[in-house]
Amino acid sequence: MCGRYAITLPPDAMRALFRYREQPNFPARYNIAPTQPVPVVRSHDGERQFILMRWGFIPGWVKDLKSFPLVINIRGESAAEKPSFRAALTRRRCLMPADGFYEWHRIGAGPRSENRAYLFRRPDRGLFAFAALWETWHSPDGSEIDTVALVNGPANGLMSAIHERCPVIVDPADHDAWLDPGAEGKHVAALLQPPPDELLEMVRIGNAVNKVAHDGPEVQEAFDGTADNPPAPVRAAGRPRGGDGQGSLF
Repeated sequence: MCGRYAITLPPDAMRALFRYREQPNFPARYNIAPTQPVPVVRSHDGERQFILMRWGFIPGWVKDLKSFPLVINIRGESAAEKPSFRAALTRRRCLMPADGFYEWHRIGAGPRSENRAYLFRRPDRGLFAFAALWETWHSPDGSEIDTVALVNGPANGLMSAIHERCPVIVDPADHDAWLDPGAEGKHVAALLQPPPDELLEMVRIGNAVNKVAHDGPEVQEAFDGTADNPPAPVRAAGRPRGGDGQGSLF
């Protein structure tokens, strides 16, 4: 489960890695939250394209958004079997650039329990890419919304200490294969693997990440244990109400 993430490196660095033609001026974001517009790299007319999409996947058949759960994560193991995600897995795979993401770990039980926030990032602070699926939703009034959700799978050894799920991170050598709508299903399935343990490091941080309004470098400051940096509240702010955003639809 990934409910918050970050892109803090400059646009030129992202453009150099993902090789799209657009020149967006996307600002540094330290606390990207569900339903916000997020950068996506997809294949369009045979080339890579940068585009902003709503983080929260909406299948094309949905009529009423108010009755539809917020889907920000899609289980890679079952996506090919779910009518909501099957077509997107076959034809609309994309990448969500990031240079960090957050997870919460509950410690204890009852009124004394707490959720501790952790930052996962590359040791060299470089960019990486979540595997993701996108869909264009057509509203009853005729407007369109491009929507996206990242794909996750079983946690790797590093993350398993605090959570059983982990975002799928696509190796740069496999970006073309993931984006290729003509790739065979078995080749796509082979890419849905947990990231190597050595790819990321885990840093305990304070509770600033719990509020969406906090979107500066302070979000990633390491936890120092002082009174000014108290434990996070029991409910992790990154997890949407009414479900875990895991995309278990149909």
